[in-house]
Amino acid sequence: MRKTSTLLLSSLAVALSLAAAPAMAQSKGDWTISAGVHQVAPKSDNGTLAGGLEVDVDSDIKPTITGEYFIADNLGIEVLAALPFKHDININGLGRVGSTKHLPPVVTLQYHFNSQGKVSPFVGAGVNYTTFFSEETTGALAGADLKLEDSWGLAAHAGLDFKVAENGSLRVDVRWIDIDSKVKLNGEKIGTVNIDPLVYGVAYVFKF
Repeated sequence: MRKTSTLLLSSLAVALSLAAAPAMAQSKGDWTISAGVHQVAPKSDNGTLAGGLEVDVDSDIKPTITGEYFIADNLGIEVLAALPFKHDININGLGRVGSTKHLPPVVTLQYHFNSQGKVSPFVGAGVNYTTFFSEETTGALAGADLKLEDSWGLAAHAGLDFKVAENGSLRVDVRWIDIDSKVKLNGEKIGTVNIDPLVYGVAYVFKF
């Protein structure tokens, strides 16, 4: 799964290097909205808890929406929102011990290349706030009170828009988000979970 993400990142980098032809600017004051589906895929090493228990956080897929306002030609501010993602939490040797839901809204400043062409790459950087809720415990931790604290972190974004209509494009994109959450069990701090996912998927983008 992470190999697929790495391949997508490499493909986007190649596309950006090839998109050198000048083009008409995306006009200041334009808006775009998108609707799609994305997968939050945590990195493979999610840290340790309680002095050495290795943690693994599963992936999840949910519908997403974005809105972007262009503050200058080709330069926009985008907000990402989604339905809550749900992740199973596993501990090496103990199996599934719980789950949590989270919302990871991201605000990104991004630049669009060749924005009036048939293929338009873009890159961006921004900030993420992740809030965790509805934690549940099971298995070895059944009945315990699990809490993941909210997280602030940086985010990076890259993608390609393929124009399919006068005001519509098909988008493939990938984000990296810095998400680190302090974990409490029965009110006691037991460590930090390093989620740091890649978020990748597809969406339809409408310009107006």
